[in-house]
Amino acid sequence: MWFRINNTWIVISIGCLLPLFVLLWDIVGDNLGSNPIQAIHIRLGDWSLRFLCLTLAITPLQTMTKWRGMAEYRQMLGMYAFFYATLHVLGYLFVDHAASWNLIAIDIAQSSYIWMGVIAYIIVLLLALTSPKSAKKRLGKNWKKLHRLIYYAAAAAVMHYFWQLKGNMFQPLFYLTIVVFLLGFRVLVWFKNRQLAKLMLPKGRAISLGEGE
Repeated sequence: MWFRINNTWIVISIGCLLPLFVLLWDIVGDNLGSNPIQAIHIRLGDWSLRFLCLTLAITPLQTMTKWRGMAEYRQMLGMYAFFYATLHVLGYLFVDHAASWNLIAIDIAQSSYIWMGVIAYIIVLLLALTSPKSAKKRLGKNWKKLHRLIYYAAAAAVMHYFWQLKGNMFQPLFYLTIVVFLLGFRVLVWFKNRQLAKLMLPKGRAISLGEGE
């Protein structure tokens, strides 16, 4: 297991599962409106995107608060993003389309927004499969490169959301703003660190590195 189970972990896990409990409660109570299947699909997709945004927000929050312990929960939030995304996909396959693979194939071929959802899910799936420490050791330096794809997953998920709506675009634009802000924060930190590294680099260092390669 690649995370430590403690009281904080338990509280966060309960909080992460709460949207699912509320959804199940609304299903049992028939509180999903006139189109319950669509409501289930939208809720699961929303929470998958929200957990993606929360996962991306850990690094900026950690940078601003200097609390290194937050990194322990980044992978857990990412796994919940994968969990809700998987339920979202399963709902599409087995509830929306009742596992009618011909209809699913036609829908995917004709709907560009679904391709964005497929891209987002494949990335999230890869990140989930490579989250354990054993995978991190095997991948080495490539692990970080792979897990930076989470930004592409978030962008594809936002486009998936944006293209399928007809009408109120407030929510996809809201999520797009969050993703752009979080990515912009990362770029600014990278640029700042790069500038500091240049200032601290001793004269002649670049030449010696070139000779050693």
